[in-house]
Amino acid sequence: MSTPAGAAAYAEGYLAEDDACGEARALGTAAGAHPISAAGGAALSVLAATVSARAVVEIGTGAGVSGLYLLRGMAGDGTLTTIDVDPELQRSARRTFLAAGYGPGRARLINGMALEVLPRLTDGGYDLVVADAVPAEYPGYLAEAIRLLRPGGVLVLEGVLDGGRVAEPGAVHGPGTAALRETAALVRDDERLLSALLPVADGMLCAVRR
Repeated sequence: MSTPAGAAAYAEGYLAEDDACGEARALGTAAGAHPISAAGGAALSVLAATVSARAVVEIGTGAGVSGLYLLRGMAGDGTLTTIDVDPELQRSARRTFLAAGYGPGRARLINGMALEVLPRLTDGGYDLVVADAVPAEYPGYLAEAIRLLRPGGVLVLEGVLDGGRVAEPGAVHGPGTAALRETAALVRDDERLLSALLPVADGMLCAVRR
């Protein structure tokens, strides 16, 4: 029987990343952006394809790794709206998308604080909302995502296990871990959402807006 670590390593290596993802991952890692893992990225592609996503919001552009995976799963006429506070990373992401063959109209990059940008987006106008950004802000992301999603739309909160710290309720951790734990409870208990916590990458909390 394989060990949990061995199974996780197998899952991460199940699909090989292409050059575009590899280059974006190297840029993001060098900048301290902590790109989503290959298995997590593949899950984003599948989720985007499952709902035939045409309108997607991404919180946390990084160097474009997760954006590439999302675009690969989205409908051919879909638009990715991606938000980040780092303009240099967003410039890298834009180059990544263009080099991978996605025209300028496929991605709308917005530079700014997510909790200031999200309220300006359209109620019920999105098929998929993905967050992989500031852990302490996840409760705010959740509130905005519920407003933004159409019925049947999907929410993905990435990194919610926080390296396993979220699963240690008796331990003293920082505000980010506490916010992630709070968010997980809010998603689980919200009757508007049908949710599952997947042990992919550093934890992907997925929910469908009823």
